[in-house]
Amino acid sequence: MGTFVRKNGLVGAALVAMLAGSPVAGAAPIFWTDWTTGTSTTGGFTGNGTITTGTTSIAVTYTNAQGIGFFQSSGGIDYWVNGDATTSPYTSAQVDNRPAGTDIVALQYAGSQTLTFSQAVANPVFAFVSLNGNGYAFDRDFDLLSLGGVDGNACGYWGCGSASKVVVDLGGGNFEYQLDSTGGEPHGALQFKGTFDSVTWRSLSNEYWNGFTVGVQGSAAEVFPGDVPEPYSPALFLLGVSALVIARRIRR
Repeated sequence: MGTFVRKNGLVGAALVAMLAGSPVAGAAPIFWTDWTTGTSTTGGFTGNGTITTGTTSIAVTYTNAQGIGFFQSSGGIDYWVNGDATTSPYTSAQVDNRPAGTDIVALQYAGSQTLTFSQAVANPVFAFVSLNGNGYAFDRDFDLLSLGGVDGNACGYWGCGSASKVVVDLGGGNFEYQLDSTGGEPHGALQFKGTFDSVTWRSLSNEYWNGFTVGVQGSAAEVFPGDVPEPYSPALFLLGVSALVIARRIRR
């Protein structure tokens, strides 16, 4: 087992308030996944969907070797309701709009699962429903942005609850980033900052049911266009070295 480190000693509402007031990028519209097909096999499940941004289409694949509770890609109950654009459990100072429609992946079993994107995405947002009695352990750091019933937000479909972010030191410079339910029925959203082509996490316990969907601020190329490195060139490298040598001589 690793060492559990509770961030700044804050949990639940206090943690969300701290994160919501932190100096990060302003609110942005989120492009949510349109889940389209789901395939169950013996002991496993694969879900497919599409994220359509302003300029591109991104395929999303979700895999879970344990199987799931259920999958909604068209019709059914809208579990993302409650609150308006400013009081939804899923909107915050960083997220303008809650998930639209009824699409959701409902989980049931403990174990590992993965989201894979067909191209690198920027600042993905993970919205969750009814984390009662469960928790998620992600392979990368995240900001807990919002919770139902906290900071003026409406409760979620199943009510209100608290949750906290816990960093687990696995040793050897490796960490796990957990979203832990600490009471009630947590509904909310978290965000991974930066660019990613996949996210892997573990459901920490068996519980029927807790659900999620995912959205992005855009593709990496759309949101961070200036961060794409230029192709390496020996001539450019030598030119750069020459410039440094000349600059040093001028200083002397």
